[in-house]
Amino acid sequence: MAEAAYRVELTATFLQRLDGVEAFLAEADAAPAFDHLVAELRETVVPTLGRFPLIGRRYLDDPPQSAEALAQLAALPAGAANALREYVHGDYLMLYCAIDSATTVYLLSIRHHRELSFDFTGLWTRSG
Repeated sequence: MAEAAYRVELTATFLQRLDGVEAFLAEADAAPAFDHLVAELRETVVPTLGRFPLIGRRYLDDPPQSAEALAQLAALPAGAANALREYVHGDYLMLYCAIDSATTVYLLSIRHHRELSFDFTGLWTRSG
């Protein structure tokens, strides 16, 4: 397999949301699905985004309509909203950032398709 051209980093917010997905699945009596998700992230999602960082749909191709979401997008760093992309893998929707001039893809958030929408607060916090 060819080496990934991009490094994929998990932000602190992504890791927090991953904990939220685990709690969501446990509450739905589907705890084993979390182990499967973690394996899929390692084996499929991260390598795919590393090789094909623009594979996801641009988030702003179908922008949010609520005033609150639009205000949160406007508060992001300059150009950041245009770099947001969505990647669907199984039952999960991931929000990530792929900036053309960078060599890093940042996984920003994840949610099960039955959870509520993304919360943009703190998306840009990197993991330590």
